[in-house]
Amino acid sequence: MNDIFEGKTVLITGGTGSFGKKFTEIMMKYHKPKKLIIFSRDEMKQWEMKKKFDQKNIRYFIGDVRDAERLHRAFNGVDIIVHAAALKIVPTAEYNPFEAVKTNVIGAENVINIAIDNNVKKVIALSTDKAANPINLYGATKLCAEKMFIAANNYATKEGTRFSVVRYGNVFGSRGSVVPFFKECAKKKVVPITDERMTRFWISLEQGVNFVMNSLESMKGGEIFVPKIPSMRVTDLAEALCPGCKRDIVGVRAGEKLHETLVSKDDGIYTYEYDDKFITYPYVVSHMGKVDGGRPLDFDFDGYTSETNKDWLTVAQLKKMAVEEEV
Repeated sequence: MNDIFEGKTVLITGGTGSFGKKFTEIMMKYHKPKKLIIFSRDEMKQWEMKKKFDQKNIRYFIGDVRDAERLHRAFNGVDIIVHAAALKIVPTAEYNPFEAVKTNVIGAENVINIAIDNNVKKVIALSTDKAANPINLYGATKLCAEKMFIAANNYATKEGTRFSVVRYGNVFGSRGSVVPFFKECAKKKVVPITDERMTRFWISLEQGVNFVMNSLESMKGGEIFVPKIPSMRVTDLAEALCPGCKRDIVGVRAGEKLHETLVSKDDGIYTYEYDDKFITYPYVVSHMGKVDGGRPLDFDFDGYTSETNKDWLTVAQLKKMAVEEEV
Protein backbone atom coordinates (compact mmCIF):
# COMPACT_ATOMS: atom_id res chain seq x y z
CA MET A 1 0.00 0.00 0.00
CA ASN A 2 1.29 3.45 -0.89
CA ASP A 3 2.18 5.83 1.93
CA ILE A 4 -0.35 8.64 1.57
CA PHE A 5 1.81 10.87 3.77
CA GLU A 6 5.05 10.56 1.81
CA GLY A 7 6.05 13.91 0.34
CA LYS A 8 2.89 15.56 1.69
CA THR A 9 2.39 18.49 4.05
CA VAL A 10 0.30 17.34 7.01
CA LEU A 11 -1.25 19.59 9.67
CA ILE A 12 -2.86 18.59 12.96
CA THR A 13 -4.96 21.05 14.94
CA GLY A 14 -4.72 20.67 18.68
CA GLY A 15 -1.38 19.06 17.92
CA THR A 16 0.12 19.36 21.40
CA GLY A 17 -2.56 17.17 23.02
CA SER A 18 -2.17 13.48 23.84
CA PHE A 19 -3.38 12.40 20.40
CA GLY A 20 -1.17 14.94 18.64
CA LYS A 21 1.97 13.77 20.42
CA LYS A 22 1.32 10.11 19.60
CA PHE A 23 0.37 11.06 16.02
CA THR A 24 3.68 12.93 15.67
CA GLU A 25 5.64 10.01 17.13
CA ILE A 26 4.12 7.50 14.72
CA MET A 27 4.28 9.86 11.74
CA MET A 28 7.99 10.55 12.24
CA LYS A 29 8.83 6.89 12.91
CA TYR A 30 6.96 5.18 10.09
CA HIS A 31 6.18 7.80 7.45
CA LYS A 32 7.98 10.41 5.38
CA PRO A 33 5.95 13.61 5.19
CA LYS A 34 7.43 16.62 3.49
CA LYS A 35 6.30 18.65 6.48
CA LEU A 36 4.28 18.11 9.68
CA ILE A 37 2.69 21.23 11.15
CA ILE A 38 1.68 21.24 14.82
CA PHE A 39 -1.08 23.83 15.16
CA SER A 40 -2.16 24.75 18.70
CA ARG A 41 -2.67 27.76 20.95
CA ASP A 42 -0.40 26.95 23.92
CA GLU A 43 3.17 28.15 23.45
CA MET A 44 4.48 26.31 26.52
CA LYS A 45 3.12 22.95 25.31
CA GLN A 46 4.69 23.58 21.92
CA TRP A 47 8.00 24.47 23.58
CA GLU A 48 7.92 21.26 25.62
CA MET A 49 6.90 19.18 22.60
CA LYS A 50 9.71 20.66 20.50
CA LYS A 51 12.25 19.29 22.97
CA LYS A 52 11.09 15.77 22.09
CA PHE A 53 10.28 16.27 18.42
CA ASP A 54 12.78 18.63 16.82
CA GLN A 55 13.08 17.21 13.31
CA LYS A 56 13.70 19.70 10.52
CA ASN A 57 10.43 18.88 8.77
CA ILE A 58 8.27 19.64 11.84
CA ARG A 59 6.83 23.14 12.19
CA TYR A 60 5.20 24.55 15.31
CA PHE A 61 2.45 27.05 14.53
CA ILE A 62 0.75 29.06 17.29
CA GLY A 63 -2.91 29.67 16.56
CA ASP A 64 -6.53 29.01 17.52
CA VAL A 65 -9.19 27.38 15.33
CA ARG A 66 -11.45 30.27 16.34
CA ASP A 67 -9.13 32.62 14.40
CA ALA A 68 -9.99 32.31 10.70
CA GLU A 69 -7.20 34.60 9.52
CA ARG A 70 -4.59 32.53 11.33
CA LEU A 71 -5.98 29.33 9.83
CA HIS A 72 -5.70 30.83 6.35
CA ARG A 73 -1.99 31.32 6.94
CA ALA A 74 -1.49 27.89 8.52
CA PHE A 75 -3.38 25.92 5.83
CA ASN A 76 -1.49 27.41 2.89
CA GLY A 77 0.13 24.55 0.97
CA VAL A 78 -1.27 21.82 3.26
CA ASP A 79 -2.36 18.50 1.71
CA ILE A 80 -3.87 16.63 4.71
CA ILE A 81 -5.46 17.93 7.93
CA VAL A 82 -6.31 16.03 11.11
CA HIS A 83 -8.67 18.17 13.16
CA ALA A 84 -8.14 17.23 16.82
CA ALA A 85 -8.61 20.61 18.52
CA ALA A 86 -11.60 20.74 20.87
CA LEU A 87 -12.82 21.62 24.34
CA LYS A 88 -13.43 18.11 25.68
CA ILE A 89 -14.09 18.08 29.42
CA VAL A 90 -17.80 17.42 29.98
CA PRO A 91 -18.35 19.49 33.18
CA THR A 92 -16.31 22.37 31.74
CA ALA A 93 -18.51 22.48 28.64
CA GLU A 94 -21.67 22.32 30.77
CA TYR A 95 -20.65 25.44 32.71
CA ASN A 96 -19.00 27.25 29.79
CA PRO A 97 -21.32 26.43 26.88
CA PHE A 98 -20.52 29.46 24.73
CA GLU A 99 -16.80 28.72 24.88
CA ALA A 100 -17.39 25.09 23.83
CA VAL A 101 -19.52 26.26 20.90
CA LYS A 102 -16.87 28.77 19.79
CA THR A 103 -14.16 26.10 19.62
CA ASN A 104 -16.06 22.93 18.73
CA VAL A 105 -18.64 24.36 16.32
CA ILE A 106 -17.43 27.72 15.00
CA GLY A 107 -13.86 26.41 15.01
CA ALA A 108 -15.02 23.43 12.94
CA GLU A 109 -16.70 25.79 10.46
CA ASN A 110 -13.47 27.74 10.14
CA VAL A 111 -11.47 24.58 9.47
CA ILE A 112 -13.95 23.49 6.79
CA ASN A 113 -14.16 26.79 4.92
CA ILE A 114 -10.47 27.51 4.99
CA ALA A 115 -9.49 23.97 3.98
CA ILE A 116 -11.73 24.36 0.91
CA ASP A 117 -10.28 27.80 0.14
CA ASN A 118 -6.73 26.39 0.30
CA ASN A 119 -7.50 23.28 -1.79
CA VAL A 120 -6.53 20.86 0.97
CA LYS A 121 -6.97 17.32 -0.35
CA LYS A 122 -8.21 15.44 2.76
CA VAL A 123 -9.53 16.50 6.16
CA ILE A 124 -10.51 14.09 8.91
CA ALA A 125 -12.06 15.26 12.17
CA LEU A 126 -11.83 13.46 15.51
CA SER A 127 -15.13 12.91 17.27
CA THR A 128 -16.38 11.01 20.30
CA ASP A 129 -18.93 8.41 21.39
CA LYS A 130 -20.61 11.26 23.26
CA ALA A 131 -21.77 12.62 19.88
CA ALA A 132 -24.09 9.62 19.44
CA ASN A 133 -27.43 10.42 21.09
CA PRO A 134 -25.80 13.22 23.11
CA ILE A 135 -27.06 14.26 26.53
CA ASN A 136 -24.31 16.79 27.33
CA LEU A 137 -23.19 19.97 25.61
CA TYR A 138 -19.81 18.55 24.63
CA GLY A 139 -21.49 15.67 22.80
CA ALA A 140 -23.97 18.05 21.19
CA THR A 141 -21.20 20.30 19.86
CA LYS A 142 -19.33 17.29 18.47
CA LEU A 143 -22.50 15.96 16.80
CA CYS A 144 -22.95 19.38 15.22
CA ALA A 145 -19.32 19.35 14.05
CA GLU A 146 -19.78 15.86 12.59
CA LYS A 147 -22.81 17.02 10.58
CA MET A 148 -20.84 20.02 9.33
CA PHE A 149 -17.85 17.97 8.20
CA ILE A 150 -20.06 15.48 6.37
CA ALA A 151 -22.09 18.18 4.61
CA ALA A 152 -18.89 20.04 3.69
CA ASN A 153 -18.35 17.50 0.90
CA ASN A 154 -21.29 19.11 -0.93
CA TYR A 155 -19.67 22.54 -0.79
CA ALA A 156 -16.28 21.27 -1.94
CA THR A 157 -17.65 19.83 -5.24
CA LYS A 158 -16.68 16.43 -6.65
CA GLU A 159 -13.03 17.30 -7.25
CA GLY A 160 -12.50 19.43 -4.15
CA THR A 161 -11.53 18.81 -0.54
CA ARG A 162 -12.74 15.55 0.98
CA PHE A 163 -14.02 15.51 4.57
CA SER A 164 -14.64 12.54 6.89
CA VAL A 165 -14.97 11.83 10.62
CA VAL A 166 -13.48 9.30 13.03
CA ARG A 167 -15.57 8.57 16.12
CA TYR A 168 -14.25 6.47 19.00
CA GLY A 169 -14.48 6.09 22.78
CA ASN A 170 -12.37 6.90 25.81
CA VAL A 171 -8.62 6.91 25.18
CA PHE A 172 -6.49 5.03 27.67
CA GLY A 173 -3.65 7.23 28.85
CA SER A 174 -4.84 10.49 27.32
CA ARG A 175 -4.47 13.61 29.40
CA GLY A 176 -8.21 13.95 29.96
CA SER A 177 -8.97 10.32 30.77
CA VAL A 178 -9.89 8.98 34.20
CA VAL A 179 -6.71 6.89 34.34
CA PRO A 180 -4.29 9.53 35.71
CA PHE A 181 -6.96 10.55 38.22
CA PHE A 182 -7.38 6.96 39.43
CA LYS A 183 -3.62 6.62 39.76
CA GLU A 184 -3.57 9.62 42.08
CA CYS A 185 -6.50 8.24 44.06
CA ALA A 186 -4.59 5.00 44.61
CA LYS A 187 -2.08 6.92 46.73
CA LYS A 188 -4.91 8.00 49.05
CA LYS A 189 -6.41 4.47 49.19
CA VAL A 190 -9.86 5.82 48.25
CA VAL A 191 -11.24 5.85 44.71
CA PRO A 192 -14.47 7.69 43.83
CA ILE A 193 -16.85 5.73 41.57
CA THR A 194 -19.78 7.52 39.96
CA ASP A 195 -21.83 4.35 39.49
CA GLU A 196 -20.74 0.72 39.73
CA ARG A 197 -22.82 -0.19 36.65
CA MET A 198 -20.95 2.25 34.40
CA THR A 199 -19.22 0.99 31.23
CA ARG A 200 -17.11 2.68 28.59
CA PHE A 201 -15.52 1.94 25.23
CA TRP A 202 -11.73 1.85 25.54
CA ILE A 203 -8.92 2.41 23.03
CA SER A 204 -5.20 3.11 23.35
CA LEU A 205 -3.58 6.22 21.91
CA GLU A 206 -1.60 4.17 19.41
CA GLN A 207 -4.70 2.30 18.26
CA GLY A 208 -6.54 5.61 17.86
CA VAL A 209 -3.75 7.15 15.78
CA ASN A 210 -3.40 4.09 13.55
CA PHE A 211 -7.15 3.99 12.99
CA VAL A 212 -7.17 7.65 11.94
CA MET A 213 -4.26 7.07 9.56
CA ASN A 214 -5.96 4.02 8.02
CA SER A 215 -9.19 5.99 7.67
CA LEU A 216 -7.34 8.77 5.85
CA GLU A 217 -6.06 6.12 3.45
CA SER A 218 -9.48 4.65 2.62
CA MET A 219 -11.80 7.68 2.94
CA LYS A 220 -13.76 8.82 -0.08
CA GLY A 221 -15.52 11.65 1.75
CA GLY A 222 -18.53 11.82 4.03
CA GLU A 223 -17.94 8.70 6.13
CA ILE A 224 -18.03 8.37 9.90
CA PHE A 225 -15.45 5.70 10.74
CA VAL A 226 -16.05 3.80 14.00
CA PRO A 227 -13.51 1.20 15.18
CA LYS A 228 -14.59 -2.05 16.80
CA ILE A 229 -13.06 -1.70 20.25
CA PRO A 230 -13.54 -3.38 23.64
CA SER A 231 -15.61 -2.15 26.54
CA MET A 232 -14.53 -2.00 30.16
CA ARG A 233 -16.37 -1.74 33.47
CA VAL A 234 -15.38 1.20 35.62
CA THR A 235 -15.17 -1.15 38.61
CA ASP A 236 -12.63 -3.30 36.72
CA LEU A 237 -10.58 -0.21 35.90
CA ALA A 238 -10.61 0.78 39.56
CA GLU A 239 -9.46 -2.71 40.53
CA ALA A 240 -6.68 -2.60 37.93
CA LEU A 241 -5.35 0.82 38.93
CA CYS A 242 -6.36 1.03 42.59
CA PRO A 243 -6.23 -2.53 43.97
CA GLY A 244 -7.44 -2.79 47.54
CA CYS A 245 -8.68 0.81 47.67
CA LYS A 246 -11.97 1.76 49.28
CA ARG A 247 -14.66 2.75 46.78
CA ASP A 248 -16.63 5.93 47.37
CA ILE A 249 -19.86 5.95 45.31
CA VAL A 250 -20.38 9.62 44.42
CA GLY A 251 -23.19 9.44 41.83
CA VAL A 252 -23.32 10.23 38.12
CA ARG A 253 -22.14 13.73 37.23
CA ALA A 254 -24.15 16.21 35.17
CA GLY A 255 -24.06 15.21 31.51
CA GLU A 256 -22.78 11.67 32.13
CA LYS A 257 -24.31 8.46 30.82
CA LEU A 258 -24.10 5.04 32.44
CA HIS A 259 -23.14 3.58 29.06
CA GLU A 260 -21.89 5.07 25.80
CA THR A 261 -22.96 4.55 22.19
CA LEU A 262 -20.72 4.57 19.12
CA VAL A 263 -23.37 3.74 16.51
CA SER A 264 -26.97 4.51 17.39
CA LYS A 265 -29.90 2.33 16.39
CA ASP A 266 -31.21 5.13 14.19
CA ASP A 267 -27.90 5.43 12.34
CA GLY A 268 -27.87 1.68 11.72
CA ILE A 269 -29.78 2.01 8.45
CA TYR A 270 -26.94 4.16 7.04
CA THR A 271 -24.14 2.00 8.47
CA TYR A 272 -22.07 -0.86 7.03
CA GLU A 273 -20.11 -3.37 9.09
CA TYR A 274 -16.52 -4.39 8.31
CA ASP A 275 -14.14 -6.82 10.03
CA ASP A 276 -12.55 -4.13 12.20
CA LYS A 277 -14.97 -1.21 12.03
CA PHE A 278 -18.33 0.29 11.19
CA ILE A 279 -18.75 3.04 8.61
CA THR A 280 -21.80 5.30 8.62
CA TYR A 281 -22.32 6.72 5.15
CA PRO A 282 -23.89 10.13 4.53
CA TYR A 283 -27.43 10.46 3.30
CA VAL A 284 -26.84 14.14 2.47
CA VAL A 285 -23.88 13.52 0.12
CA SER A 286 -24.75 11.69 -3.08
CA HIS A 287 -21.54 11.67 -5.10
CA MET A 288 -19.30 9.54 -2.85
CA GLY A 289 -18.65 5.81 -3.11
CA LYS A 290 -18.37 3.14 -0.42
CA VAL A 291 -15.32 1.43 0.99
CA ASP A 292 -15.10 -2.15 -0.33
CA GLY A 293 -15.86 -5.16 1.86
CA GLY A 294 -18.73 -3.97 4.05
CA ARG A 295 -22.22 -5.29 4.56
CA PRO A 296 -25.39 -3.45 5.66
CA LEU A 297 -26.36 -3.93 9.28
CA ASP A 298 -29.23 -6.25 10.10
CA PHE A 299 -32.72 -4.79 10.30
CA ASP A 300 -32.88 -5.53 14.04
CA PHE A 301 -29.59 -3.72 14.85
CA ASP A 302 -30.10 -2.09 18.23
CA GLY A 303 -26.98 0.07 18.45
CA TYR A 304 -23.30 -0.48 19.13
CA THR A 305 -23.07 0.34 22.84
CA SER A 306 -20.53 -0.18 25.60
CA GLU A 307 -23.10 -2.10 27.64
CA THR A 308 -24.00 -4.68 24.95
CA ASN A 309 -20.54 -4.98 23.37
CA LYS A 310 -19.28 -8.56 22.89
CA ASP A 311 -15.63 -7.64 23.51
CA TRP A 312 -14.61 -6.84 27.11
CA LEU A 313 -11.30 -5.95 28.75
CA THR A 314 -10.38 -7.90 31.87
CA VAL A 315 -8.67 -6.49 34.96
CA ALA A 316 -5.43 -8.17 33.85
CA GLN A 317 -5.65 -6.58 30.39
CA LEU A 318 -6.31 -3.16 31.89
CA LYS A 319 -3.25 -3.54 34.12
CA LYS A 320 -1.18 -4.49 31.06
CA MET A 321 -2.43 -1.46 29.15
CA ALA A 322 -1.49 0.81 32.07
CA VAL A 323 2.07 -0.51 31.96
CA GLU A 324 2.32 -0.21 28.16
CA GLU A 325 0.95 3.34 28.17
CA GLU A 326 3.15 4.26 31.16
CA VAL A 327 0.32 5.87 33.09
